[in-house]
Amino acid sequence: MSYSTIDKPTDYFNTKLYTGNGGTQSITGVGFQPDLVWQKTRNYTYSHILNDVVRGATKDIFSNGTTAEQTISNGLTSYNSDGFSVGADLGWNASASDRNSKVAWNWKAGGSASSNSDGSITSSVSASTDAGFSIVSFTGDGSTSATIGHGLGQTPELIIQKRRDSSTQGDWQVAVKDVGVAYINFANAFSTSYGSNGRLNYTGMTSTTYNFGTTSNVDAVNISSATYITYCFASKKGFSKIGSYTGNGNADGTFVYTGFKPALIIQKNSGATGNWILYDNKRDVDNVANKILIPNNDSAEAEACDVDLLSNGFKFRAVNDASSNKSANTYIYMAFAENPLVGSNFVPTTAR
Repeated sequence: MSYSTIDKPTDYFNTKLYTGNGGTQSITGVGFQPDLVWQKTRNYTYSHILNDVVRGATKDIFSNGTTAEQTISNGLTSYNSDGFSVGADLGWNASASDRNSKVAWNWKAGGSASSNSDGSITSSVSASTDAGFSIVSFTGDGSTSATIGHGLGQTPELIIQKRRDSSTQGDWQVAVKDVGVAYINFANAFSTSYGSNGRLNYTGMTSTTYNFGTTSNVDAVNISSATYITYCFASKKGFSKIGSYTGNGNADGTFVYTGFKPALIIQKNSGATGNWILYDNKRDVDNVANKILIPNNDSAEAEACDVDLLSNGFKFRAVNDASSNKSANTYIYMAFAENPLVGSNFVPTTAR
């Protein structure tokens, strides 16, 4: 029996670096036609941009803001078999040397969306059960007991939701299995567990649907006639891992086992206000990795929070750093594989 059904993680997730040219260009080398592109300018303070196949090309939302979805006609203009095309929008394709270094993180879901009636609200879903990733769009009905079909075929472990049509109640909502019922504000870097008052109710999630928190919080996640986009993730052996770890405060940090060499790590101190941190293996090809981008603000790439990306997991080494390794603090993380530790062909991988 194979360790992982995904021998080539880059068929489902890949990071692509490119240089803006100020005109139009096709970004190739992704390895598949992406269904979600999350892009950031590395050397300038442009926003993090998210574009997905369910909402459609030119429809952008921003992880570091609460603003409504924007139509950027010269942004991401199409999804292609080996990547995507961009126009002259500065965020997507600036040419000036002080703002032309770009990174795009790409995920494959299920292509064009299909109608899903598993929940009380019909949703539009693009899902990959192999990769444990789905993109969900729905229109709120104002109900305190609504459920939404997610298409994963297993209970999601991390859900990220954003209102699309207005900045009112436009905060990003995050629910994570390892901190239970939680509200973690992606845009403004807040991180506070609300117990049973969670706006997204993790404990009510199933293999087919997710739901919302208590009555007092439904106005943040299910406003009648409001439109929403949701990204749902579940761990897949050898490809992705969602979980938590406890910092130990010293240079020989806590080892976090994932079962693969990480290509991307997104993590956050779950019990304190502070930044989300994002690392990948394309911007930082050697250990110790320390080139960070911060999803909740538009800051340029910086060096901080040393981490070793190992053949079977990762280890933060920043001494008593609140963002990554403070003693006795709990951190949530989501990681995607460069290579599984062992695939179905039983070829082992090595650390960098």
